[in-house]
Amino acid sequence: MLKEMIEEVAKANEGFYEAFESLDIKKMDEVWAKEDYVTCIHPGWNLRSGWPAVRDTWVMIFNNTFSMQFRLTDVMIQVAGDVAWVLCMENITSSTDGEGQESRVLATNLYERQQGRWLMIHHHGSPVMP
Repeated sequence: MLKEMIEEVAKANEGFYEAFESLDIKKMDEVWAKEDYVTCIHPGWNLRSGWPAVRDTWVMIFNNTFSMQFRLTDVMIQVAGDVAWVLCMENITSSTDGEGQESRVLATNLYERQQGRWLMIHHHGSPVMP
């Protein structure tokens, strides 16, 4: 049972990064819980709380990014009841002005199982210095 739940969380996490790479807010809407307690901390940003404020951060990122690709490494997944967390290294190739940039971000993603689906309730990214 735990193995299956970990696989479900892994798929939910993949869905989050697919939505992120798509730069499509409608796809990002699908992977997040719409709760007052959801939170997000992007590298260099302050904490955003509640779905409307968290969603606004994604709109800003998507409107100012030309492309973004992730290669995840060091992925660790844990499940405890209806809550799960994923720790991973985001190896990112992005472009905001037509020129590619490489960066690494250590991410923590929290998920909550709601009506049989794992939905994101928290994302925190911390930049990793080269």
